[in-house]
Amino acid sequence: MTKPPLKILLAAPRGFCAGVDRAIKIVEMAIEKYGAPVYVRHEIVHNRYVVDELREKGAVFVEELDECPDDRPVIFSAHGVPKSVPEAAQARQMLYVDATCPLVSKVHIEAERHHENGLQIVMIGHAGHPETVGTMGQLPPGEVLLVETPADVATLSPRRPEELAYITQTTLSVDDTAEIVAALTARFPAIVGPHKEDICYATTNRQEAVKEVAPKVDALLVIGAPNSSNSKRLVEVGARAGCGYSQLVQRATDIDWRAIEGISALGITAGASAPEVLIDEVIDAFRDRYDVTVEIVETAKERVEFKVPRILRESAA
Repeated sequence: MTKPPLKILLAAPRGFCAGVDRAIKIVEMAIEKYGAPVYVRHEIVHNRYVVDELREKGAVFVEELDECPDDRPVIFSAHGVPKSVPEAAQARQMLYVDATCPLVSKVHIEAERHHENGLQIVMIGHAGHPETVGTMGQLPPGEVLLVETPADVATLSPRRPEELAYITQTTLSVDDTAEIVAALTARFPAIVGPHKEDICYATTNRQEAVKEVAPKVDALLVIGAPNSSNSKRLVEVGARAGCGYSQLVQRATDIDWRAIEGISALGITAGASAPEVLIDEVIDAFRDRYDVTVEIVETAKERVEFKVPRILRESAA
């Protein structure tokens, strides 16, 4: 039986970013240096496949520091942690390695600098997301006000409206964030913004690639985890950019074949925590059902690399 033709537009950049790649290497190198088990506070990155692979190698994932023994290394996830977490680890004389993405750390430093200059902070982010919790936890309670939508800006009650600065979660929708920033600057004209945009290069690049692909396809699949902020934003960007069916899948087994029956063009991308093996798996699933041709749609090249902490580099030397 002849398979129907299907053109796949594969977005580039897609998948792993430099911060995710670094975080995974940190866990692998820590296991190599210290032996198993190595504890990891929160999922190192938001992807079940990655977490399961690291678990098989000897990583133990916990939600809180008090679940970790004193005598084993603990790693803090790429999303960052409140200041209270390393302080508690130090108090227990634990060996810890911070895998916070350097671009998240940059936002932490910005927040501290604004605080030292007497400014109260407005953070644009998603309540409860580990990155938001970690960033807000860099400063004392009440020093960071959270907004999620333009409507939230209207209800803000800062101490002194003329002494404000804003920061953002690194994995937000570029367009949504621009709307919130516009609302902030309209209500608080003196508000101070970041020296360089907080939304990271990888988030921006993946969204731009989706904007290029989405209007040209009948369906868009974003490979990523349901708790991955940057992956969920890609689904939203795809829908807004003109794709009538924009969906998140974790694995090929999650594809709803009935929903995409009869398509002739498919877009595929992946969130920053999704490994390329999952992308290949999805493409192979389509090859089983369609006569597939793959075209890469590249909108940017990424050459960013982040070094792992020195303590781990020295052990590998």
